[in-house]
Amino acid sequence: MNKGMIFNIQKFSIHDGPGIRTTVFLKGCPLKCQWCSNPESQLDHIQILYDYDKCIHCQQCVHVCPHGALTHQNNRILVDAKKCVGCLTCVHACPQDALTHEGEYKEIDEIVKTCLQDKDFYEESDGGVTISGGEGMSQPDFVKALVNKLKDEGIHVAIETTGYIQPQIFQDLALLFDLLLFDVKHYDSEQHFLGTAVHNELIIQNLQWAIDQGIEVLPRIPVIPDFNASLEDAKGLAKLLQSVGAKRVQLLPFHQFGEKKYELLNRDYHLKNKKALHKEDLQDYQNIFLEQGLDCFF
Repeated sequence: MNKGMIFNIQKFSIHDGPGIRTTVFLKGCPLKCQWCSNPESQLDHIQILYDYDKCIHCQQCVHVCPHGALTHQNNRILVDAKKCVGCLTCVHACPQDALTHEGEYKEIDEIVKTCLQDKDFYEESDGGVTISGGEGMSQPDFVKALVNKLKDEGIHVAIETTGYIQPQIFQDLALLFDLLLFDVKHYDSEQHFLGTAVHNELIIQNLQWAIDQGIEVLPRIPVIPDFNASLEDAKGLAKLLQSVGAKRVQLLPFHQFGEKKYELLNRDYHLKNKKALHKEDLQDYQNIFLEQGLDCFF
């Protein structure tokens, strides 16, 4: 597959693997995490975003939509995702740029060309390219072709993954990468489901397989208030990581960087009033992993 649905290419990233990196964000994710900082990544197709503060309520977008996907209700523009085909007629018609979109198809050669622009920085910093999302493995044929092209150029390639992928697909793709940045969100399957809408058995199975294969895997825990941020949660997660043979773990403190996106997507945000966490808030949490012999860092 020569084209993939992506929503961003972020250059000079320093948080998505070692060194200076270019991060390619794919649309599509099987999880629906309540705290997701990229909610625009969850659906695998083009989405229309609406900024109420810019809207002059001319309703031009409603009139021009060829599929009747937009309506004006309660002084807001609403987009019916089931009717919207991503033609962007409404976006182009909006006189105030109140409508924008997330998601576009890009060809592999174009993405590789963009990544190669910073190859010197990768080499100087031991960096490279990271495939992210959404779920980095959500478009397997496209990802496989893209990674092979990048590897042909001698580039270190990492992937951010939820691990919630059918084993055959996961195993086929995981072996291609130099590093798996592997999300581990909860040790308890039912609690995992409450926060993400999926259970964790498949995730743990894939994590175990990757470690057993000798692939470089870095488990990463997003520490979320009222979900997995208690010291008891830390103990449960440390026990899980020990059981699969992990040696290192990175903590990702909860932040509110994605809050505005929910408003633009006309979606409720369940963690709206939660305070962000910082390293100093999680010293005791971190110490539990360290005491269990895990190299735990932020």
